[in-house]
This record gives sequence, C-alpha cells and structure tokens, in this order.
Amino acid sequence: MRLFRLALLFLGLCGPLACQGGTGVYAFVDEQGELHLSNVPDSERYRSLDAASALVEGEPSGVPGRNAGAVRSLNRPYRVVVAEAARRYGIEAALLHAVIAVESGYNAKAVSKRGAAGLMQLMPETARRYGVADVFDPAENVRAGAQYLTYLLKLFDNNLRLALAAYNAGEAAVIKHGRRIPPYRETAAYVPRVVDFYQKFRALM
Repeated sequence: MRLFRLALLFLGLCGPLACQGGTGVYAFVDEQGELHLSNVPDSERYRSLDAASALVEGEPSGVPGRNAGAVRSLNRPYRVVVAEAARRYGIEAALLHAVIAVESGYNAKAVSKRGAAGLMQLMPETARRYGVADVFDPAENVRAGAQYLTYLLKLFDNNLRLALAAYNAGEAAVIKHGRRIPPYRETAAYVPRVVDFYQKFRALM
C-alpha cells in the first residue's frame, strides 16, 4: 500500500505539471514491468508524465507495461545508494530523493546543456571538488551530491531554501545577492519544486 501511495504521489505531483510543460520528466515501462524515468527522453518509448500517470490509474495511454511492476519499481531506484549517502553525511534521504527527482528524474546518465551530469546533476567542478572519478556511477554521484548539499546547508545555517538555491545557481550567486535566492527564473522555480517533493517524500518515508 505504501508503494502504491508513493507511485500516486510521484506521478500525481508531476503529471499536472507535465501537462503544462513544466517538468521535463518522461517515463516508460519496459517488458519486465520496470519503470524508467528521465529528463532526457533519448528513446521514442518515453512519454511525458501526464501519459505515464495513467499507468497508476489503470489506463494504457500508449505506454506499454504492467501497473504492478511500475508501482514496485517506483520506490526502488537507488534507494540503497541514497540511504547510505544520507547516513554517511547526516542528511535526510527524502531530501536527496527530492533533489534527484527534480534534477535528473532518476536517470543516472542524464546530462544537461550546461554539462551537469548524473543522478544529482553534478557540475564538473563539483565532481572534481569531491573526488568523483565516474560522474555516471550512481554511488559516486549521490555521495558527492550529498556532501555538497550538506556543505551548503552548513554554509547557509541550515536554511533549506538557500541551500537549494545554491545547489542550482551556485553558492557565489546566493552570497552575491545578499544570502537570498537569486532572481533567476530557473532557480525561483527550482527551489519550491524540490521543497514540495521533499515534504511529500518525507511524509511517506
């Protein structure tokens, strides 16, 4: 039941936004019933989440697969990796999951136009800073992302919104703007999205 609620939550939260073109997250279910999420739809099998959400509601909407498999796998992606990084760096797993959901849609191979890569979309300089040898390795990526986010929380006195703004726009940008969320459209949209995911995930974990 908990898995089903999480599936409804995730797809219900993203689905309406996807209909507005705001999430950029896509999904498909493979022949084994496994759900694949990505913000980089590099296969014609991907559908926007407004179509994928029908899986949970029992409607096909052109997305192949079995509902049960999709629901089972939704709680599974990288949960062990995330839990270990959370334990190691004293940060909530729900927060890491929220950042991953917004940053990459759980696509470990995702690469942004600015060069951010992997589950937590590490910029090259951040990956070097935390000794990441393979940015596409989930364990390394999440470890470094957790380290960086922990650092940002400390830097900004555990102010979650400022830490998230710094994760998105860079710590220098937050400091430059008087330790406030920079007036960037992307950052202004990013912070509440992650916070929303975090609060929902936290309630279910």
